[in-house]
Amino acid sequence: MLIPFKNMPDYARVWVYQANKNLTDSEVNYIQQVLENQINNWAAHGASLAGSVQIFHNRFVVVSVDEMQNQASGCSIDASTRWLKELGADMSLDFFDRSVAFIHNNEIQTAEMLKIKGLVAEDILTPDTLIFNNLVPNILEFKNAWNIKASDSWMKRYFQSATV
Repeated sequence: MLIPFKNMPDYARVWVYQANKNLTDSEVNYIQQVLENQINNWAAHGASLAGSVQIFHNRFVVVSVDEMQNQASGCSIDASTRWLKELGADMSLDFFDRSVAFIHNNEIQTAEMLKIKGLVAEDILTPDTLIFNNLVPNILEFKNAWNIKASDSWMKRYFQSATV
């Protein structure tokens, strides 16, 4: 059962998938339509799931489920992952990009983990740089802690050593 993302409760579980490039508006529309169709038929052990999908910044696909209605099972979570893998294969995209996404010069940039120290040294990544925390577990944390300062994240260790 498809629920508009804005109507999902704060406790709803979320999964954030990061594309390996910015999506065009037509790609966003296509992905949104395909995933809405999938979510409308999403079930766990035959029980309909109340789910939602929204694409943010033409880069991040956020899937959510209200587990107070019915809990997502391992198989239903695997199904949602499969949707993104299949879409990625069809569209030559990777929705499982594990690089660090951050805002630099008002644009979303990404960097491999091994390049973070260099970006800090170059002042491209600073304590005030906004990064995307794609590991938020629910809508409330998505709203409040998805986009945070690097110094308030796991990246703070890079700035502590730079100031000592």
